[in-house]
Amino acid sequence: MATSTERVVVLPGDSVDPSLIPSHPKYPLRLGPGLRHIPPSEIVPTIAGQLVTDRKKNSIWVESSGGRYTPAVGDLVIGKVDKGATDLYYVNLSDYTSNATLPHLAFEMATKKTRPQLASGALVYARVSLANRHMDPELECVSATTGKADGLGPLTGGMLYDISLGMARRLLMRKSLEEGQIAVLEELGAAGLAFETAVGRNGKMWVNSESVKTILVVGRAVKETDEKALSVEQQKKFVRKLIKEMS
Repeated sequence: MATSTERVVVLPGDSVDPSLIPSHPKYPLRLGPGLRHIPPSEIVPTIAGQLVTDRKKNSIWVESSGGRYTPAVGDLVIGKVDKGATDLYYVNLSDYTSNATLPHLAFEMATKKTRPQLASGALVYARVSLANRHMDPELECVSATTGKADGLGPLTGGMLYDISLGMARRLLMRKSLEEGQIAVLEELGAAGLAFETAVGRNGKMWVNSESVKTILVVGRAVKETDEKALSVEQQKKFVRKLIKEMS
């Protein structure tokens, strides 16, 4: 994901400078979290934070660590199944949002006979397929274009960690950020730890490994990086400390 390197901080009610708004010849403009369109052409922040753009995907949003998660179409989220109904599951995304719905057939190769059987409390990695203020969000665990899971679906084993919304967004785009870069997961992998993660924009991170100790170390490393806003060098130093403690 290509992002702007200039730090532009905005406040609620500010008018976004038109020169900062991406304009792609093929893609429509996509407003992400923290922005609202006021017809005919004004874009106004609804939260305080750093304005971030992805000119390749023609999207723009406000990066903020605080606040409450608001579902947006296309978001990757980690939810916990609350209960099941005849043809869908009710999935909790946060303590302050209404449950999202996940149709039984919204999984790869799912039929009425082969759909996943998810018990209350089961975790799922999903994409928001429908989101507006008058309806409950809807989720899917399959790509609408390819019909493949593409890494989405039930999450078994592992541990779930709460992280800030800003940290979640940074983890999802960590490979290309020049400022506020997250290197902790790459450093842990380079040190020889074997693990897998899933990150939800709703402030959730799932970590799994054959080693419980590894799961705990990865979770601790990410949460400390988040809570203490560690720089890349500080992240590397902290990882070296954790690896030394493990040996």
